[in-house]
Amino acid sequence: MVDRTFLDWPFFEDRHRELAAALEAWCAANLPVDHGDVDGACRGLVAALGAAGFLQHSGGEALDVRSLCLIRETLARHDGLADFAFAMQGLGMGAVSLFGSEAQREWLGRTRAGEAISAFALSEPASGSDVAQLSTTAVADGDGYVLNGEKTWISNGGIADVYTVFARTGEAPGAKGLSAFLVPADTPGLEIAERLEVIAPHPLARLRFNDMRLPREALIGTAGSGFRIAMSVLDVFRSTVGAAALGFARRALDESLARTGSRQLFGAPLNDLQMVQGHLADMALGVDASALLVYRAAWTKDMGAPRVSREAAMAKLHATETAQQVIDAAVQLHGGDGVRHGHIIESLYREIRALRIYEGASDVQKVVIARQVMGA
Repeated sequence: MVDRTFLDWPFFEDRHRELAAALEAWCAANLPVDHGDVDGACRGLVAALGAAGFLQHSGGEALDVRSLCLIRETLARHDGLADFAFAMQGLGMGAVSLFGSEAQREWLGRTRAGEAISAFALSEPASGSDVAQLSTTAVADGDGYVLNGEKTWISNGGIADVYTVFARTGEAPGAKGLSAFLVPADTPGLEIAERLEVIAPHPLARLRFNDMRLPREALIGTAGSGFRIAMSVLDVFRSTVGAAALGFARRALDESLARTGSRQLFGAPLNDLQMVQGHLADMALGVDASALLVYRAAWTKDMGAPRVSREAAMAKLHATETAQQVIDAAVQLHGGDGVRHGHIIESLYREIRALRIYEGASDVQKVVIARQVMGA
């Protein structure tokens, strides 16, 4: 049984414990789902999460980051694709939740109900970690903008109903010349140039914009504020990536405890071996340390901190790197089963790797942390 004593930590209120219990019951009844048709599975998961009311936490006037983290941790522990489906609804609409106009916020009702799928289109073929160098352009033209360029590694690309797209509007060089736009998927000029396959199947795509015309009302916030919007969204959701990694790590530890307690070696349980106990101790230590960092970052944001760049970067870096180590140890403890296709540990091993890259690669998080502690 997974350890849930962390819910008694002072980071949480009764409403968080009630949410965790309700979601745990829902997950036990509904997850995992069949991943054979990834697009169909994601659509079904979004609809089911919306119908159950859990997507109400993914966007709105005030995002409760502790709730987001609890949901992502719990879903990831049960089914990585369910976590993905939930997370992209929040990330895709994050800019609208925080900065959107009244008209743009009408999309929130649909995404929170599970009736529409959202996506966050920031990364480009030549600018992933260095957001300030993105080259997609949005040129003012009459009463709107004309967009040209490409985005890649876009989660929900190809199945999303609406995209938040970042482009260069040129108010100033670098980061100060970017803007954010809300783009319905049926906008003429938006092309799904390529569907991308990765080791843990998720819907991903490369997008192309060919003289795509948008009305001025598509602009989120003000022209030139795109970088600030993107960083504000990532500030909120970066901690939740750490929470997903934490969920993967908890599942790996739970499976390893069950495996080593039931597996016999030389006439005794595997966990009688001190080396195995050492592995389990390291795994448990890593899980608890990650949980403390993740929920510290979430609590700090919920308490009104304007920015949590340092806390969120620490949470994501430690939780994702540690989860990789915990899951690798679980593979070792499971022996051949750990690399058998379809086994939960093999699935976790494929799921965790991307989390050390997206929403700020581990090396970038170290730069963020260093700059924060140096006061830069």
